Amino acid sequence: MDCSIVKVRDDLLLVSTTDFFYPLVDDPELQGRIACANVLSDLYSMGISECDTMLMILGASTDMEKSVRIRATELVMKGFNATANEAGTTVTGGQSVLNPWPIIGGVASYVCREEDMIRPENAIAGDVLLLTKPLGTQLAVNAAEWARKGELETRAASFVAACGGLDGAHEALRVLMSKASECMARLNRAGARAMRAASAHAATDVTGFGLLGHARNLAHAQRERVRLVIDTLVVLEHTPLIAADAPYFKLLEGFSAETSGGLLVAVAKENVEAFRKECDGPVWVVGHVEALSSDEEERDAVISTDPTVVQV
Repeated sequence: MDCSIVKVRDDLLLVSTTDFFYPLVDDPELQGRIACANVLSDLYSMGISECDTMLMILGASTDMEKSVRIRATELVMKGFNATANEAGTTVTGGQSVLNPWPIIGGVASYVCREEDMIRPENAIAGDVLLLTKPLGTQLAVNAAEWARKGELETRAASFVAACGGLDGAHEALRVLMSKASECMARLNRAGARAMRAASAHAATDVTGFGLLGHARNLAHAQRERVRLVIDTLVVLEHTPLIAADAPYFKLLEGFSAETSGGLLVAVAKENVEAFRKECDGPVWVVGHVEALSSDEEERDAVISTDPTVVQV
């Protein structure tokens, strides 16, 4: 679901994934870190905590002055390589082009046996749904862009008013972007290890389709006839206020895109603490898995009526 899985020979499988991005943050080194973390997340969502090799996909911007382009490209590569090293792997090749917009991404690959990964298909009724990172990175990134353009007061009026004016809003936004950047740059590697420690039944990483979009894809992949019910939305502080004036992001409806988001994991209730113990960051219980009541119902995921919204 999140990765390509191909039998290469005997009982060996090649698990691989790819992704790339345009700029999300001003700092090119941080952008490289975020991109690398996001590429690796698909492996981690399979309970795979190792990566044999990575390739880098790089686009250097023709719209930048040459000296700026060279320096920005060096820093993007530095960040990408640093996170790859943090993940215990190395970048062994790739492809670079000239392009109007900077691009950074890559490919992550791992050769393993069936027992070395957790296929995202074995959730059962009674399982608990866990989330390892808060939602709202897209709102944070866009609000920062509005602030740079002098548009924050018109595009996020509720947020500005709640902060007591533009000065307060800019300070709150600085803190918000710091939190969002930390989340996006943080590897989900510990979550992959926690999946194995807790004998997780299924998982996915929350990225471009948003929490509910990825939960639905996960539900459709299950062997059992089940429904994933999300009753708690964990979001970055202030993002609901920003979303109030930007409803098209659909944050509280579960469709706001995330970059390098957390793992959404189905585990047995008795194994939640084992997962928390192994994971090196916060873990929230955000829902549960229930059996479908009739043969006519389709596997699906839903957000419950009036879900609890937790701001962090």
